[in-house]
Amino acid sequence: MASLQVSRLVLSSSSSCSRSKAAVSIPKLPKFHVSIPKIPVKKQSLSVKEPSFEIKESDSLSLKQKRDFDPIQRARLNAVLEEVMDRIEMHKNIGDQRNNWNSLLLNSVNMITLTAALMAGIAVVNANGGDSVTAVKIASTVLLTSATGFVALMSKIQPSQLAEEQRNATRLFKKLRNEIEMFLRENEEIDEEDVKEAIQRVLCLDKAYPLPLIGTMLEKYPQEFKPATWWPENKRRNPKTDTANGWSQELEMEMKEVAHVVKSRDAEEYEKLGNVALKVNRFLAISGPVLTGVSAVSSVFIGQDSGLAGIVAMTCASLAAIVNTLEHGGQVGMVFEMYRNSAGFFSLLEETMKSTEKRENGQVFETKVALKLGRSLSELRDLATRSNLSQVKANEFASKLF
Repeated sequence: MASLQVSRLVLSSSSSCSRSKAAVSIPKLPKFHVSIPKIPVKKQSLSVKEPSFEIKESDSLSLKQKRDFDPIQRARLNAVLEEVMDRIEMHKNIGDQRNNWNSLLLNSVNMITLTAALMAGIAVVNANGGDSVTAVKIASTVLLTSATGFVALMSKIQPSQLAEEQRNATRLFKKLRNEIEMFLRENEEIDEEDVKEAIQRVLCLDKAYPLPLIGTMLEKYPQEFKPATWWPENKRRNPKTDTANGWSQELEMEMKEVAHVVKSRDAEEYEKLGNVALKVNRFLAISGPVLTGVSAVSSVFIGQDSGLAGIVAMTCASLAAIVNTLEHGGQVGMVFEMYRNSAGFFSLLEETMKSTEKRENGQVFETKVALKLGRSLSELRDLATRSNLSQVKANEFASKLF
């Protein structure tokens, strides 16, 4: 019985399960067929070429030389700059020293000369004084002889002119220092020509304004007046700029007219004044030693029967003191050197304006010229215009005459 009941339960459960399965039925989704077209792909061998960084042997040598070239030339130019700065200090110190020479020697010589003249006068008054008069006469003669030597030395070396030379050298070396410093700041690449130009300018300044007195001292009494020259004979290389460079035909004509005016008026005027200063300086340089020498010789004959020797000694000594004061106190040598340097400035300006290599910007150059001549830009242009008109009128007048 029990087994029959179990079998009935099993059958009933299985039949219920089948009925439940039949009651819950999930519908099947339809199948969708999507066709994707195939893209034809060619079989290619993808190969990436590596860039070749091969450098030719000549190019590598040039690059290596360029890398080694610039630092060496910059170091050389810096060495030139150090020498320029050292020369500035030397010329400044020596200029102060020679200025002291002028004042000290002038005061000493005048004191010696006037003291000797006073002693000569005492000897004349006490002509019958015996040994005391002889002692005073000998002392006067010795003082006047030494004064003659000092005056001749001062006339030979011209301390005031020496001091002016060193002042000019200091100023020009300072200008060169500023130009080299500016060039080093504005230029990355420095070639050998730049270094050679700087060295050449230093050597020209050394020759124009030497430091030693013996052997290389400038001639103080030349046969004719010549302007100072402190720049190289070849044309100076200015900083490289663009091709247009601010220059125009009108500006070039203006610079030519200004150069003509500078040469025909300013340079000739300074040359005339320099010749006058040279003649006056030469006359005073000869008169001073001659007067003191005559006074020294006359003092020897003091105490003779005639008192003329004493009068000549005192008069010549007094005149010698006046001449020395005019020559060295008035610094006639310095005036001559100033005219010589000014004439050189006008020569350099004329040469620069007539130069065919216009590497510097035209407007900047025009401004520099105007300031150097002490004029404004409008005044400089008016000067060029008037010069051009005067030349045109002169040519018309000459054509009418001939």
